[in-house]
Amino acid sequence: MKRFQQGSLFRAKRKGCSDVWVFRWYDYSSGKRIYKKEIIGCVAQIRSRREAEKAVAELRNSINVDVGTPHTICDLAAHYRVHELTQEKKSFSTIDNHRNLFKRYIEPKWGHLRLGSIRTVEVEEWLHSLPLAPASKAKLKCVLSVLYNHAIRYQWLTFNPVSKVRTSQKRLRDKDVLTPDEFQQLVQRLSVRDRAMVLLIGSTGLRRSEMIALTWSDLNIRTMEVNVLRSCVRNRIGKTKTEASCRPVPLHPVVLNALLEWRAQSPYAMDLDFLFPSPRFKGAKPLSPDSILEKSIRPTLARIGVTGKLIGWHSFRHSLATNLRSLGVDIKVAQELMRHSSSRTTLDVYTRAVDQQKREASLKVMELMLPLEIKKLQHPSAPSEKPQEKWRCRKFKSRKELLVDLIGIEPMTSSMPWKRAPSCATGPHVVGYDFPIFAAPGWIRQTHAQMPMFAEFAIKINNDGHQ
Repeated sequence: MKRFQQGSLFRAKRKGCSDVWVFRWYDYSSGKRIYKKEIIGCVAQIRSRREAEKAVAELRNSINVDVGTPHTICDLAAHYRVHELTQEKKSFSTIDNHRNLFKRYIEPKWGHLRLGSIRTVEVEEWLHSLPLAPASKAKLKCVLSVLYNHAIRYQWLTFNPVSKVRTSQKRLRDKDVLTPDEFQQLVQRLSVRDRAMVLLIGSTGLRRSEMIALTWSDLNIRTMEVNVLRSCVRNRIGKTKTEASCRPVPLHPVVLNALLEWRAQSPYAMDLDFLFPSPRFKGAKPLSPDSILEKSIRPTLARIGVTGKLIGWHSFRHSLATNLRSLGVDIKVAQELMRHSSSRTTLDVYTRAVDQQKREASLKVMELMLPLEIKKLQHPSAPSEKPQEKWRCRKFKSRKELLVDLIGIEPMTSSMPWKRAPSCATGPHVVGYDFPIFAAPGWIRQTHAQMPMFAEFAIKINNDGHQ
C-alpha cells in the first residue's frame, strides 16, 4: 500500500574519488515496493548536509505525488515533515522538538490509528496519564493539534478533535530568581570569563542561545551596545526567537569593562570570533553553556549559601525582569529591554511582586476599607496618623537684642563687641545672662544710670546672687 515517505539522505564513500550524497526511497508506481536510490552530488560540490537537503527537496516532494489522502497518523506526520518541517519555514529547535515528540510520544501511541478514529476524551486521558509537567503536556497537545490543522489545510479533515482537549499550563513551582545581594556575591567569586558571562546575561536579559552566538564584532564600544543578530542551539547558528529579539541592547560600563578584560585574556579575540569560544573546538564553535552552569555557577552559588533554588541561565532573565518591576520601571521600557513581542509577556510570565511590595499594598488596601478596625489594632504607643506639630525651639535672643527689647531704643553702639566678664566676677546680673553689670560695656552702665526704670525692671538680685 502506498504511504507518505520522507526518504533518506546519507553520505556514501567511493573508492578513488570523493564521497557523494545519496538519496534513497521506495517506489510504488509499478504496484510493487521497489527500493531506489539516486546520487545527488559529490561532497566537493555540496559541502554541507544543509545544502544537500536543499538539493533533494524537489525530488523528495515528487516521490509522494501519486500518494492519495493519508490514512493514518504516521502518514500524516510524514507529510507534515516533508512540507512544513523545513529550514525555510521553521527554526532548527522547532524542527528538532517536533521530530522528537513525534518519535517518542505521538507515533507509538496514535501512529497506527486512522485520522478520524481519535476522540477528544481519549487524547485528554492520555495526556493526564503521562508523567510530565503541565507545560510539557500542553506543548505535546499543541504539536498534535498542529498536525490535525495541517490535515484540515489540505482538506483531508474538517474537524480537529485535539482543539477541545483541556490542559493546564500551571507551573508546579515558581521560577527561582536571585536577589541583588546573591547576584553580587556570585559575581565576586567567579573567574574573569564566567564573571563576564554572568554580568552580560544578568544586566541585559539575553537568552542563552543569543549570548553564546555573539561575536566580538557585535560589540559596539562607541555606543556601548551589543547587537543581537543570531542564536545558537546545539551548535546550530540560526535566527533569533522573534523579530523583537533582534534589537540592540545597552551595556553598562561595568559590563563593558568586564567584557574587554575577558577579551584581553581570550586566545580568540578577533572580530569574527565568538565572545565565549570553546577551547575544545579551538574557537570554531561557542562554549557549551550547560557545562559552565554545572562546573562553575551552581557550585559557586552553593558556596555562598544559595540553596533550595534551581538556578539556570534563564533565571537571570527572570531576575532582571523582577528587579525592573521592583524599581518601578515603566512596563514599556521593561518590554523593550527584555525584547518581548508583547508587554503582557513581561507582566504575566517574567515578573512577580517582591514580598515587601505585596505587604505594603495589602496594608494600604486594608487601611482604605477598614480604617476604624485598623485603629483598634494599633498599640496605644503607636504614632498617631495626625501630623505632629513641630517643636518650636525657644529663640534665645542675643544680649544686644534683649536690651533693645527692654529699653525700646537701639543704642548707637549696639554693634560693639561684647566682652564677657571673668567667671570670678560678682555683682548684679542682667536678666538671663551670666555677666555682671560692671563688666558690661560703658554704654550699658550709662543707660543704667540715666534710666532708673530699667534698673527696676532688668536687675533682680536674689539672696544667692542668681536670677
